[in-house]
Amino acid sequence: MRRRDLIKGVAGSAAAWPFAARAQKSATPVVGCLSGTSPDDSIDILADFRRGLAETGYVQGRNLAIEYRLLEGHYDRIPTMVGDLVERRVAVIAVPNTTTAALAAKAATRTIPVVFGVGSDPVAIGLVASLNRPEGNVTGVSNQQTITAAHRLELLHELKPAERSIAYLVNPTNPSFAAAETKEVESAANVLGVDVVVLNASSTGEIEAAFLTLVKRRAGALMIGGDIFFISRTDQLVALAARNAVPAMYTYIEQARAGGLIAYGSDLRELEHLVGVYCGRILNGEKPSDLPVQLLAKVELVINLKTAKALGLTFPLTLLGRADEVIE
Repeated sequence: MRRRDLIKGVAGSAAAWPFAARAQKSATPVVGCLSGTSPDDSIDILADFRRGLAETGYVQGRNLAIEYRLLEGHYDRIPTMVGDLVERRVAVIAVPNTTTAALAAKAATRTIPVVFGVGSDPVAIGLVASLNRPEGNVTGVSNQQTITAAHRLELLHELKPAERSIAYLVNPTNPSFAAAETKEVESAANVLGVDVVVLNASSTGEIEAAFLTLVKRRAGALMIGGDIFFISRTDQLVALAARNAVPAMYTYIEQARAGGLIAYGSDLRELEHLVGVYCGRILNGEKPSDLPVQLLAKVELVINLKTAKALGLTFPLTLLGRADEVIE
């Protein structure tokens, strides 16, 4: 299948999706998928979501319909998109990568099952009452990105120990996730004795402006937050980091493979995959309250030596020795 055809299939117009759903037989379940990604990112990421569904017996276009809603970083669309899925009475609402959207889905319905994929602590932010017994109609998966944020800062400081000022890029329009991650970063900064320059960005233009502020404030390194919005801006972030000769730490290992200097985190695609599996299990009759929240324990360190060479950086052997993957 050609790339443009695949993009069209995933991110076609909102008007086309309801028509496709109505065309299904009445017995065909419909899953609503509310993702923070853009069409380009969704090609790979949502493929893993569909893979999880397929493992439980559900294949899109055969015995399952999926109504996609892609935020593309525009979190102001969340209330409308969630409300639309609830109104259409989909069988399950999947929110595979956006904390704010998951909270909105929970608030919007007590009857439609909601399966989330988030980076925050689901109990702390009020998504579930307990990891083992989530109760109600909500369950899902967490890759614990906020918890590992402190270690990302520590690794960046280990790479640039002389820097006393480190910038931190965060998306303020995903407030629950941003607050939890920022708390971890600032706590780690106090221990390390470094100053964190918080930079807010929720659009392409604001990312450009954030780098101008970074240079003006003379921050010697940059830590990029784990908001899914920054996945869709990876190329821009990598290019700006190179242009400004700024060592940057990323949250997702996919970003280091795409040219980022260093990343420490879990596999986003595995998160999406597990969300798909849980959706399928619910379609097969299991209750969300009987499905414990899964925590992704595996965290990987990926170092891109090609990017390091371009920046004139040499990684300490202690860091290289701990890397799960080194790109040369």
